[in-house]
Amino acid sequence: MADVPAQMAEVHDESRTRDRVRHAVGEQAPVTASVLAKDLGLTPAAVRRHLDALEDAGLIAEHDGPLPGRRGRGRPARAYVLTALGQEQFSTSYDGVATAALHYLADRVGVPAVENFAEAQIAELETRLRERVDAEVAEAGSDDLQTRTAALAKALSAEGYAASTRPVGEGTGLAGLQLCQGHCPVREVAVEFPQFCEAETKAIARILDVHVQRLATLAGGEHVCTTFVPTGALGSAPPTAEERASAPPFILRRDQRSSAGPDD
Repeated sequence: MADVPAQMAEVHDESRTRDRVRHAVGEQAPVTASVLAKDLGLTPAAVRRHLDALEDAGLIAEHDGPLPGRRGRGRPARAYVLTALGQEQFSTSYDGVATAALHYLADRVGVPAVENFAEAQIAELETRLRERVDAEVAEAGSDDLQTRTAALAKALSAEGYAASTRPVGEGTGLAGLQLCQGHCPVREVAVEFPQFCEAETKAIARILDVHVQRLATLAGGEHVCTTFVPTGALGSAPPTAEERASAPPFILRRDQRSSAGPDD
């Protein structure tokens, strides 16, 4: 007779590993099997097996856009992101109650009341994030934008946002960082009340002390919340005419704007 306890333990381990792969996709999406294998300490074959199972279950899907960063020659590797169903697995039973309560507030008091509530909630989050970021920066002994953004990603992850950063536009005047959030604890609420996304973006800008641009949101139907944090453009060297023409208005840091005179 087969060893039933041993079989159950094997199934449990397989399920736990698959859950690790799913969480990693949410944190790093879009991400390839080779990157997952390296980060999770698994063989590429094992990762692909779990990715196939997650894809069959409708929890992940192949990313249909370009991957950030430079890409070598040859056929691009397949990358994966969480589907809406994969995101919903992180949702709680309180989402419906919270959404209903906000609809009631909007109907009875008005939409501005919802905006005030969202800003108050995000303000509390901002306080916690800033404390973590300041502590991380102090420990690192460096307060440059890259260090601060990495610290913010770590702080967001501790709050359940599965955040990470990746460089984009390297070697150009429009270099920056993408702050990616693979999960949003208030996604279901933010779908109907984008005021939460707007307040969160403002909080990110205040913590980093730089103008940022929200490129995509989970609430808007994308697979990842993506915020662009500019680190180049008008940094150490004067921009070219082409860079000036293509640079978005948010590229200047606030301290640079405030120090610039009317004739600059």
